[in-house]
Amino acid sequence: MAEKSELTYEQAREELIEVVRNLEQGGTSLAESLALWERGEELATICQAALDGARARLDAVIGDGDED
Repeated sequence: MAEKSELTYEQAREELIEVVRNLEQGGTSLAESLALWERGEELATICQAALDGARARLDAVIGDGDED
């Protein structure tokens, strides 16, 4: 697994999809399920931060356009 800061939004999203798939399938121990859940939380945070950053950039561009 790549470090948190090294993942792109797309990479984090794809890994999150896989984590969710594994949790939904079951068949893992409690410890494995907890580890997957924790990783999923980390990945969701990475995705949300990327989306928040994109929104801020869009807002800045839109805001700059309003000043004309």
